[in-house]
Amino acid sequence: MKVAYIAAGAAGMYCGSCIHDNTLARALIRKGVDVALVPTYTPIRTDEDDVSLDRVFFGGINVYLQHKASMFRHTPWMLDRLLDRPGLLNALGRFSGSTSAEDLGGLTVSMLQGVDGPHAKELDKLLDWLGTFEPGIVQLTNSMFLGFAGPIREALDVPVLVSFQGEDIFLDALDEPYRSDARQLMADHASSASGFVATSRFYADDMAAYVKVEPSTVDVIPLGIDYGGYPMTARGDLGEEIRLGYLARVCPEKGLHILAEAFNLLSERSIGERLSLHVAGWLGKRDESYLKSVKDQLARWGLTDRVTFAHDFSREEKIAFLSGIDVLSVPTPYREPKGLFVLESMASGVPVVLPSHGVYPDFIGKGGGVLVPEPTPEDIADGIEGLVSDPDRWRDTSARGVEAIRTYYTDDRMADDTVQLYERHLQSA
Repeated sequence: MKVAYIAAGAAGMYCGSCIHDNTLARALIRKGVDVALVPTYTPIRTDEDDVSLDRVFFGGINVYLQHKASMFRHTPWMLDRLLDRPGLLNALGRFSGSTSAEDLGGLTVSMLQGVDGPHAKELDKLLDWLGTFEPGIVQLTNSMFLGFAGPIREALDVPVLVSFQGEDIFLDALDEPYRSDARQLMADHASSASGFVATSRFYADDMAAYVKVEPSTVDVIPLGIDYGGYPMTARGDLGEEIRLGYLARVCPEKGLHILAEAFNLLSERSIGERLSLHVAGWLGKRDESYLKSVKDQLARWGLTDRVTFAHDFSREEKIAFLSGIDVLSVPTPYREPKGLFVLESMASGVPVVLPSHGVYPDFIGKGGGVLVPEPTPEDIADGIEGLVSDPDRWRDTSARGVEAIRTYYTDDRMADDTVQLYERHLQSA
């Protein structure tokens, strides 16, 4: 079986989708599947061994230039390759907060236009490479590539699957008319895909409605992780200090400000003197002002000396961070479709406290954490206090989380499910 997995890079940022795509590709390769993990926009960044190609298609610089000026849609491919160099594309990360809302929306729409948009030359390059690789199946990493599903199927005569990985959050934040235009183009192209893949049933149903396809066309393959290096053991006793952790991108969408307010509420309760807050996660340029506002608020509450921050780290440093906290909470205001950080926390024996929405009930239903009704500071504070105030419950929750990873959320299981999906589509092609 030969698979071309077309993944989207994130301009040098640690991205849950990139990590998931790379983890899945590695697991498939271990099982003997011939997988080419193909980066687009920028190289992917992962904290595991990177198995992606050392080449980028739809390079971010070329895509931007071709969107802005028609002359760049006719430049020689050799010249384009100079602008697609991985090192140059990674440098885009430092400018990720400087793109205007108009450019962001326009670029999104132009990509979704497929062969009718300004990026037909970039698709030709991808099709040329795919013709050489000769995959039996192609998987596109998210639904913003839907405009290319039809041309790929037509050129290669192979099934083309499209993943849903949280792109609706990005799309819904676009200004009008780009938001509506993008949604319409996705619906227009959806029938070109052979099928869709989501990481949870709730998100499969949501995105089926979003792109106007039958829910039965969306298969669910839950996340899995390579837990090598993680402790994978239940915790013993809580120490005198209770270390509350946050591990996710530092941005309003992930709810750091909510956790900071919950921390302030807890500081005034019986466990307050024992509690400290430890924040880790990627910080992009556009969110620097957001983090400053959170830090300023913590200072006004007099809590600065009980909070630490870390913004870029290796896999080993991430595992060390998780091993050093007692509870993790990422109270996303939106319904989280992936939540890789939850599985990483559970693999470290760290219980989680999360709002009861999105994929979180799926995870916690198998053990490893506590659900609270809403992503409010009050509910999050109550959930944390209730957990750490009952040491037996805290230890049991830790143990159940580790067992849930072993039983349900391994990369091997994720790869097995994916192989079965591919085989079904190949048999029906």
